Formats: sequence, structure tokens, C-alpha cells
Amino acid sequence: MDFTDVGIRHTILNSVQLHHFIDFSPSAAVIAKEARLCVIAIVVGWITTSVVSSICNRKCDPSPIVKPHNMMRTLASLALLAVGATAQIIESSSFGAGQRISPSRDSIPGWTINGEGHDPSVLSDKLILTPPYPGNTRGSAWAQSPVSQSEWSAEFQFRASGPERAGGILQLWYTKDGQSRIGTSSIYTVGQFDGFALVIDTHGGRGGSVRGFLNDGTIDYKSHNSPDTLAFGHCDYSYRNLGRPSIVKLKYTSSIFEVTIDDKLCFSTNKVALPAGNTFGISAATPENPDSFEIFKFILESVTGQGSTIPSNQGSTPQQPILDQTPDQPAQPAMKPVTETTLNGLAAQMADLSGRIQLGGKATNLILQEIKNQAVKAEQRHAEFTQKFLAQDRQLAQFDARLTRVEQLLQAVQTELQSKDYNGRFNQLHETLRSSHLSLSENLQGHLLSVITASSPRMGFFIFLLIAFQVVLVISYVIYKRRRANMPKKFL
Repeated sequence: MDFTDVGIRHTILNSVQLHHFIDFSPSAAVIAKEARLCVIAIVVGWITTSVVSSICNRKCDPSPIVKPHNMMRTLASLALLAVGATAQIIESSSFGAGQRISPSRDSIPGWTINGEGHDPSVLSDKLILTPPYPGNTRGSAWAQSPVSQSEWSAEFQFRASGPERAGGILQLWYTKDGQSRIGTSSIYTVGQFDGFALVIDTHGGRGGSVRGFLNDGTIDYKSHNSPDTLAFGHCDYSYRNLGRPSIVKLKYTSSIFEVTIDDKLCFSTNKVALPAGNTFGISAATPENPDSFEIFKFILESVTGQGSTIPSNQGSTPQQPILDQTPDQPAQPAMKPVTETTLNGLAAQMADLSGRIQLGGKATNLILQEIKNQAVKAEQRHAEFTQKFLAQDRQLAQFDARLTRVEQLLQAVQTELQSKDYNGRFNQLHETLRSSHLSLSENLQGHLLSVITASSPRMGFFIFLLIAFQVVLVISYVIYKRRRANMPKKFL
């Protein structure tokens, strides 16, 4: 069986999409996303080339012709630009990208989870750092691998829920040695740390706030008189009891650092420098009347290369690399240095694109192999079900045959009863029983009389015994009187 036909049949006829039975890994999803962007970039480049060609054919010298190698170079540049600008998920410092947050119920791969007063719960779709009961608990999750990228973006989804006057504090850390120096501490109980902290709490009594803190390892926040004054950026955000996850996004590049919440800018600055090598962590702490902090997702992506690929196409004359200029045109000298500066970059990007295409091919082969395996399993299950149904059909046929024989026997008995008359036989049986009863009664009466007569005692013998007993009594009395009269008398 051709597994391609099986995949098409499952997808079109049965409306079963591919992701219903194949779980794409984050790398495969990134490759598919980059391939889609490459196709879009190629289409846009083709349209741009056509428009530029038509404009030049109308306004410029009719002799210039768009050369195929120039057009392909432009399309490749646009494709490389789209691929280079695509963010890549850093799996070692991310979780929640798939359908399940973790394959196990007690840990998250690449993360260390700790708690004070309770153990944080790892469910299928979320991490509960602090429970709704009891209070005075702490929880933390720290990435085990430091971030080696100098430019990155992070997406952080959380939800806080609790009673009306509950409270708590949630921190997102990007610090050096955060597991050993910070652990489950909050911004008010931490000592000296080196890095950045995003604090989400109900500071100021405005329903919620988001604040950013920085430290170079010299300020002891725990002993500081007023740590709230050290925040360099903040915004108000009511995050409690929303019934949905709140989405916090952080983006750090060499030119800007910004924080957005639910796709709305919270604060941004271009004066923050965060070095590579730090680790991400999440910590939460609650008072006696607690909030429950639930973490659904933390996705870290590398944004290195965004906006830096092929800078030669940006300028006042973007059409110059496309057209075949003659030597006497003034725009030709500007084309040579642009080509020299971008040649190495294009070669590197082409090598990277080739590697990505190979990864995409491998991922496609794995997907097709998985489809083939699923098709084989489906055929095996179909064969098993067919055998079971055939066995059940045979059993039903046997049962039906037995019922048919029973019905035939009942019909024969009914026919036999209806065709013959048993009144004569019943009368004969009645006469036989009556004659047997009469003979038994007569014989039994005579036999009982003879038995009673033979076993009854004789009356003469009984009278003789009675008289003899009386005589013996009289003789015994006379003898007793004589002996008493002859006994000596004693006088007192």
C-alpha cells in the first residue's frame, strides 16, 4: 500500500488532519514556518521584479533587460532575509510549546522546580507555583541552561486567581546564577543579584502593576530602605481573576528592550544592557491569604539577525541590483562595493538555507514514515476488527441454527398433541386407578384385623395374674403382723 495515498485518503475523505495523529516537534514547526516565509518572500520578490521591470520598460531605456541571474539573486536574498528574520525557539530554556507542558508529572525537562511550604504541581498544561490553599508558600522554576544568545524574545503566560482580598507576588528573572543566589526569593527578600527582574504584584493598590528592576550585583534589595524606588519602568495592569492567561512578552536587542502585556506596550528603553550567559527563572510567593499563580508557557526565541540581513537592498536605489546596467550608467560604480560587502553574508546565508532545507527534508521524511506506520497500524486494526466480526457472525449463525431446530421440535410436539386423542387412555388409566384403590382397601382392612386379633393379650391370663398378686399381698401382710407381735417390748 502506498503511504502517500493513505495520507491523502485520511486527510481528504475522513477529514483527519495531520496534526491529529502526529505531534510536530518545535524544530519541525520552526522549519515549516520558515519554509512558508521563504515562499512568501519569493512571491513578493517576483512581484517586485515584475513591477520594476514594467516601470523601467516605460520610463527608462527600452534596451535594459532583466537578467535571470540578477532576478534569482534578488529572490534568494529576499528568501534569506525572511529566513534570517525568523525566530528560533531555544528549547533548553522553554516549555509549553507543545500540547503538553511536560512528558512527566513531577518535573519539566531542562528546568529545576522547588517550593517552600508545598511542592509545585506539574499538570499536563500548566505549572502551579503557589496553590490556592494554604498560604505562606513559595515556588520557583529555573532553567538549567544559560542563554547564549545576545538578542532574544520571551513569551510568558500566567494566570492569578484567588479570593477578593488575596495577594501574592510573581517574578520573572534573567540573572546570573539565579538558582543558587535567588531560588524562591521575591524582589523584597532577595539579596544581591546580577541581572533583570520583572515583578507582577498589587503594588500601589491600583489592582495590579508590572515593574522592571535591574541590579549589577552591588545593591542588596533585602536590606534596602525602599526597593520600590529602584524600578526603572512600570505600568498598571489588573491581572487577578481574569479567567484567562495573561500574555507577557519581552524583547531584547542591541537597540531596544521592551515589555508588552496582552499585545499592549508596558514600557521600553534603549539604555538597558543584558549580557548573555544569564538564566531565566520564575518565582512566586504568597501571604496568608494567597493567590494561586499558574504558569502555562514560557517560550524563549532567538532573534539574532533580524533586520541585519542584506543591508545593500535598503536605500534610495533598491532597483539597481535587478537591472542590467551598461558601463556608462552612473549607478554601476555603486553596485560593486555593495556586492563585495554582501558576498560573504550571502554565502553564509545560502549555507544556512541549505542546512535548513536538509533539516526540512529530514523532518518531511520522518513525517511520511510516521504516516506510513500509522497506515500499517490502521490496516492491522482493520484486519483484527474484520476477524472479530467474522467470528461473531459465525457464532450468530450457529445460534440461529439452534433456534431453528428448537422451533422445529416444538412444532412437531404441537402437531403430535393436536393429531391424537388421549381421552380413551385417560379413562383407562382412571379405571385402573379406581380398581387398584378398591382392592387395596379390602386387603388392607382384613390384614389389619387379623394382625390386631393375633397380637391382643388373653383375658383369663390377665385375671389370673391379678388374683395371684392380691394373694401375695395378703400373705405378706399377715407375716408382717406376726413378726411385730412377737418382738420384745421396751419400757422407759
